[in-house]
Amino acid sequence: MDNRVYILGGYQTDFAQNWARNGTEIFDAFSHTVQTAVETAGLEPEDIEVAHVGNFAAELFCRQGHLGGFFAALHPAFSGLPASRHEAACASGSIAALSASAEIEAGRYGIAAVIGVEQMRNVPGQLAAEYIGAPAMWSGHECTDVTYPWPHLFSELGEEYDQRYGLRQEHLAGIAKLNFANAKRNPNAQTRRWEFTEASFAEDDQANPVIEGRIRKHDCGQITDGAATIFLASAEKAAEFAKRRGIALDDLPYIKGWGHRTAPISYEQKLKEGRSGDYVFPHVRGAITDAFRRAGMNGVEDIDGIETHDCFTTTEYMAIDHFGITAPGQSWQAVEQGDIELGGRIPVNASGGLIGLGHPVGATGVRMLLDCYKQTTGTAGDYQIEGANNLATLNIGGSATTTVSFIVGR
Repeated sequence: MDNRVYILGGYQTDFAQNWARNGTEIFDAFSHTVQTAVETAGLEPEDIEVAHVGNFAAELFCRQGHLGGFFAALHPAFSGLPASRHEAACASGSIAALSASAEIEAGRYGIAAVIGVEQMRNVPGQLAAEYIGAPAMWSGHECTDVTYPWPHLFSELGEEYDQRYGLRQEHLAGIAKLNFANAKRNPNAQTRRWEFTEASFAEDDQANPVIEGRIRKHDCGQITDGAATIFLASAEKAAEFAKRRGIALDDLPYIKGWGHRTAPISYEQKLKEGRSGDYVFPHVRGAITDAFRRAGMNGVEDIDGIETHDCFTTTEYMAIDHFGITAPGQSWQAVEQGDIELGGRIPVNASGGLIGLGHPVGATGVRMLLDCYKQTTGTAGDYQIEGANNLATLNIGGSATTTVSFIVGR
């Protein structure tokens, strides 16, 4: 039996939009995203058999939980639709997609809608930092006296690299500069109209002030309102869909492999587990190699690009060597040599990533899969990776407590 899980298409919102400023509530954005995705993919609401929602903190930002109920409210065809909500901090969207794909593989349903959604710009910045701070780490045990917990922890990741291998700020700045440049090609990117100077990426306390430790303003992913929806389908339903659209089934991408690992919630315990080996986060390396193994691939040489979690430049720096683009501790080489640029050996974050495109927390994992769909179907527009047939994702929650990697290809 062919138990492939195909991606039929989807839609994401413009991540530059401020929903509260526009008078938009989270339900409005949810409804718009799902219904536009249905139309964009060429489906009917009646085609959807099950729904999964990825969201981190709507209870805090919007005083709204129970998001599965939004499906039943947005269209008559969805009344009675089985729906569930999934939370794993910044990996919430990927966990929703994993759950949906597992149900399709089990034969329970034929077509699943997966939406990731987060509204985060409706509160002051300091309050947003609190809402996305303690709940995703070991609350009350970590960063209790730190103003910005996540910049602090991912500055500590940079310190770990510096102590083990050496780390130069110019290489982190190179990652930021590249992701902002890629974002200018993406019509949905939050920062596509932002303007920068060389000082924006320098150790300049006016143009690029310190947030925490070695993390400066332009090392950071964005606080973003956004949503993304994809549709996953069984081989049988995908074949029916392809026939209706007049395309070959082989033209549709599918999930070739996946990895999912969970580490101890405290950052320090994670570091202790990695100090006897080459990789800072062995569980992240394990999730990536699990995905390659399930896809029947040897490694990064078998893919054409990566959408990775760059909540901070240090996170992408970590991802570069954990994917095997370089040897452990040598990520700087990929930055210097242009390997991760569009047109390079293995483009990373052609979309702009979390730094350039934006990071609506619960939506990020779904958005990554949608970008894999776009790249492998040649529909990514100005940020298209030439000849892309296989892409990987890396989506992490918290201080890499939850790690999910997908391989998508044709």
